[in-house]
Amino acid sequence: MARPVTLFTGQWADLTLDTVAEKAASWGYDGLELACWGDHFEVDKALEDDSYVQSRWDILNRHGLKCFAISTHLVGQCVADAVIDERHRGILPDRLWGDGDPEGVRQRAAEEVKNTARAAKKFGVNVVNGFTGSPVWHLIYFFPPTPMDMIDRGYREFADRWNPILDVFDEVGVRYALEAHPSEIAYDIYTAQRALEALNHRPAFGFNFDPSHFVHQQFDPVEFIDAFPDRIYHVHIKDSRVTLSGRNSILGSHLQFGDHRRGWNFVSPGHGDVDFEQIVRALNRIGYNGPLSVEWEDTGMDREHGAAESVEVVRSADFTPSAQAFDAAFAKD
Repeated sequence: MARPVTLFTGQWADLTLDTVAEKAASWGYDGLELACWGDHFEVDKALEDDSYVQSRWDILNRHGLKCFAISTHLVGQCVADAVIDERHRGILPDRLWGDGDPEGVRQRAAEEVKNTARAAKKFGVNVVNGFTGSPVWHLIYFFPPTPMDMIDRGYREFADRWNPILDVFDEVGVRYALEAHPSEIAYDIYTAQRALEALNHRPAFGFNFDPSHFVHQQFDPVEFIDAFPDRIYHVHIKDSRVTLSGRNSILGSHLQFGDHRRGWNFVSPGHGDVDFEQIVRALNRIGYNGPLSVEWEDTGMDREHGAAESVEVVRSADFTPSAQAFDAAFAKD
């Protein structure tokens, strides 16, 4: 059976949920992955008012859509970042930013992620996707000379901040899926392994697999699936294209996304360097049957054109594994 194709609403938060749902249904999506910003899924309202939760389902049901996960990327980022500044102010509601004191922001964000687990349970989904922030990302270049003890302390801080959050996820039976990503505690295979070790491999913590963050780092996304077959809790379909010209680099050159001078950019699925067929084969190997959720990002393309096209790209790439060897029919009784 083909996996459900969903649309992540994070890039559509300027529209009401009802509007996004109507559009997604018309394009042929099976469901939505609801962002916890805009009016799509508001955690505080979900916990305060049972009718709010029902109102989300009423909208989805009216358009024949399902939901398998909600996502708290923006708040999750603020839990463990070493530096809290105006960038974070721009992604948080006033009630979480407060007076902007960095540790206060981190603590309020942590409580919000705990509440997101509770709201997810109330809503009836068992996966929350998101970011973690990182106490060590700012140390990535190892200059000035960086002692490994600083990295060790950073991973311990990550565990200290996230273990109490994951205790709540365990209590309510929901899992947290980190989107491994530059600027997070895990951005490649080695850092993902270290993040799992820091948390003593507790099952509440796994990954939202998104290959677009790996190809420009120049490692094979399939290797990530093979490395963590029991930790792929959700899958994003997103693409990126590397355009190294001899004048730029994979570091982005402090240029905004979409600038043609960058060494890479996100593009609509099927227009970049991600090999979705090999990813589907790897997902088949590990027995992943969850949604394939389009996270649409391409500054060079109209988003409605891209989102509509992406459904067909995903459906054409997805296939179920064979139940028998191709040469089984040749065998004699």
